[in-house]
Amino acid sequence: MGLFDKLAGWLGLKKKEVNVLCLGLDNSGKTTIINQLKPSNAQTQDIVPTIGFSIEKFKTSSLSFTVFDMSGQGRYRNLWEHYYKEGQAIIFVIDSGDKLRMVVAKEELDTLLNHPDIKHRRIPILFFANKMDLRDALSSVKVSQLLCLENIKDKPWHICASDALKGEGLQEGNKFSSCLALFHIEMHLGIIGRIIVVKLALVVK
Repeated sequence: MGLFDKLAGWLGLKKKEVNVLCLGLDNSGKTTIINQLKPSNAQTQDIVPTIGFSIEKFKTSSLSFTVFDMSGQGRYRNLWEHYYKEGQAIIFVIDSGDKLRMVVAKEELDTLLNHPDIKHRRIPILFFANKMDLRDALSSVKVSQLLCLENIKDKPWHICASDALKGEGLQEGNKFSSCLALFHIEMHLGIIGRIIVVKLALVVK
């Protein structure tokens, strides 16, 4: 039993479901990342572009995650906002080798952050600067600068470089997922929960 399962049991939390939105431009690697995060016996070898959206489910002994894999194609991005209210956490994937469309990625991110269903919520965001294996790929630091992530002051966020095809960099994302579990517990416990979360976060570090 992991740390967060023990915490959930100690606090008497019942099974809860966390809805995660996976967003980003087309061909950034969203579906591949989600596939790598699934248990090995549930992974697929055939990854195809997402049309509209698809839904994946993951479970731990204490939490159930539902991931909405939203298509990044231009004609489908208008669907994103219809699921913002459902989202309790966001995974935003960037193709770090696609320098030409970095401006488009920033525009979509800005639109997301300024949407009424997102703007005033302290929703956690995990950024993947994907395709770090490409020769001319930008570093996660450079991607962060181009997207102006330092301006995000009211939401917990983290960025990590990844190569989704090989599964590299996703472990760092898993650490953030653990923080999401703590954040989910914090939302349901108020000030006492916040004190516990801070203490546990110090232990995890």
